[in-house]
Amino acid sequence: MPQSRAASPRARTEPGAVDVVVVGAGFAGMYMLHRLRQQGCTVQVFETAGDVGGTWYWNRYPGARCDFPSMDYSYSFDPDLEQEWEWTEKYPTQPEILRYAQHVADRFDLRRDIRFRTTVAAMVWDDDRARWTVHTDQGDEVSARFVVHASGPLSKWKKPEVPGLESFRGAWYHTARWPHEGVDFTGRRVGVIGTGSSAIQAIPLIAQHAADLTVFQRTPNFAIPAHNHPFAPGYQDGVKARYREMREQARVSMFGVALPMPERSALDVDPEERRRVYDHAWNDPDNGLGDMYVAFTDVLVDKTANDTAAEYVRQRIRGIVEDPDVAETLCPKDYPILTKRLCLATDYYETFNRDNVQLVDLRKTPLVEITPAGVRTTDRQYEVDDLVLATGFDALTGALTSIDIRGRGGQRLKDKWAAGPRSYLGLAVHGFPNMFVVAGPQTPTVLSNIIVSIEQHVEWISDAIRHVDEHGVGRIEATAEAEDAWVAHTREVASATLFPTSHSWYLGSNVEGKAREFMVYLGGVGPYRAKCEEVAAKDYEGFVLDRSPAAAGAERQHAAAAGPGAGGG
Repeated sequence: MPQSRAASPRARTEPGAVDVVVVGAGFAGMYMLHRLRQQGCTVQVFETAGDVGGTWYWNRYPGARCDFPSMDYSYSFDPDLEQEWEWTEKYPTQPEILRYAQHVADRFDLRRDIRFRTTVAAMVWDDDRARWTVHTDQGDEVSARFVVHASGPLSKWKKPEVPGLESFRGAWYHTARWPHEGVDFTGRRVGVIGTGSSAIQAIPLIAQHAADLTVFQRTPNFAIPAHNHPFAPGYQDGVKARYREMREQARVSMFGVALPMPERSALDVDPEERRRVYDHAWNDPDNGLGDMYVAFTDVLVDKTANDTAAEYVRQRIRGIVEDPDVAETLCPKDYPILTKRLCLATDYYETFNRDNVQLVDLRKTPLVEITPAGVRTTDRQYEVDDLVLATGFDALTGALTSIDIRGRGGQRLKDKWAAGPRSYLGLAVHGFPNMFVVAGPQTPTVLSNIIVSIEQHVEWISDAIRHVDEHGVGRIEATAEAEDAWVAHTREVASATLFPTSHSWYLGSNVEGKAREFMVYLGGVGPYRAKCEEVAAKDYEGFVLDRSPAAAGAERQHAAAAGPGAGGG
């Protein structure tokens, strides 16, 4: 491998051999490719989709949009890029985010090193050669010194865990695999299974066109108003003028976005002041998700304090939904607010006031099966023409365990993670040398502005690869001790909060048979970044950097076979 960032990428003369294989061409994979190219690495990216964009390529359901503000949900690594791109509104829609991703791919000529419509099926570590062999569903076999998994925390979609879907005579659509041409529900009887974030965005728009809409809800979710709006003239110019300051504040923040941190307990103020704070979070058109998380110091750690926020939102729901029974069904009561991802809504609760919308409480009458004519619960059959499955993802681990990954001694990652994910910093796994993960479990990613976390992960990983190369290292691998300590630390931080008390996808509770393990590092984006920087500064403390003659020799032997040159990866 080249010895400096400034070196030109050498031509790949050995068929099927590269320095790095990257899995996924969403925001993580694109930046990983760009960054590694700058270091002179040859790179092959594999992507299941037909173009870049990751989740924003697939999630095209009605109402799909980001729940972080557009001016924050964007790359910061290139000042020219952030200055030239113009967003149109507070929360960008899926088409706008996809156009942005495509613009980035065009600007940096990324597609020439991405193989689309190709899924990585397996990868095997060869300890003698200190290389990975990667296999795809298209018959590719590629040898790589490093593998970087950048397929995202929410990419392995799941169907409802009830029988009968294959028997359904109508059309069914999963929110994570929506038809690119769109779906016309005009005059149709539609059933929606699920009421998570995707459903909360889609249901109001589907209801506007469907003749009848039946929503099947097992667990209600808390949602607050999005207050989405187009940008006023001059607003973006003002943000861009202080982008550098904003970006730096985001990097050291708790959630990857600059927010003032609270200084008061919810229990130390009187009810009127609490109401004023929650009203501000609910009503202010410039606010977002984070404002409820930082309303008070203790809403995430003290059940009594949390109850004040939860009851505030329940009262808001009761004030919007006209039917008292429907309102109570929509009110979450058995888990603390914010311990499942808070949702942003536009007319979601109002939709249940429509004459053509009915809500089915699956806790009272559980879902039994999908039938040829529709959906059957324990008390009746609901006939529908179309089904929308908003049933979520096998989050954080599913994209990795769906690949047959075999590390040292043939150990399968799926087996190692059978009782829950184990990693060091969420970036590396003991027993799987030269393998890194972007935005995986045991990082703050899914409780942050994911672009901020992605950039930090990509930069740390690419710096580690460069360090390994410059110091003649054949392998870099997390130690068992460092991995054990990080898993214990992740659990310890989580146990000081209310998060583990909720049956959420953060614990894998939405996937039948999946081990229950809290998978998110709750220490915050800024402290996590500081820990990663400390590890790197201490010569990658917690990693074994194998400088043995065998490892170094394997790399030199491959480098000699590959030969020098200049060209693309």
